[in-house]
Amino acid sequence: MSLSIKTFALVAMLLTASSTFATPTDDSNEAVKVAFHKDFKKAELTATEVKATFTKLTFKLNGVVMFAFYSDNGQLLAVTRNITSNQLPIQLLLEVKKNYADYWISDLFELTGDGASNYYITLENADQRVTLRSNGSDSWETYEKKSKE
Repeated sequence: MSLSIKTFALVAMLLTASSTFATPTDDSNEAVKVAFHKDFKKAELTATEVKATFTKLTFKLNGVVMFAFYSDNGQLLAVTRNITSNQLPIQLLLEVKKNYADYWISDLFELTGDGASNYYITLENADQRVTLRSNGSDSWETYEKKSKE
């Protein structure tokens, strides 16, 4: 069962934000293991989380912690990595600084899947939490907006 990129992005965002590092387990199926080792030959696998519709693998590659999401049949769905605001395309960074000057960044990651990269940023202030998704490399769209209680 495959996930749409929008649904998958939300799942990935939630899992990335709340992930913990664990010892790799043998819970993932063989197709996922084979595909991962083929896709990321020099990576160091640090954790495996098997979910109902995908498997999340946490790994280090060239000193960077990344997350790969695979379907049960070993198809790579997406790869995410946490980034700093300075790693955003300049237009995206300028838009955040202009429109959300009174917010702080609580989560920021790059998601690569379906042949494209998108950025997701969660911004907060005392009253609300806003998650934006990049629309290309030059603008944001509101992905989710919640008031704090």
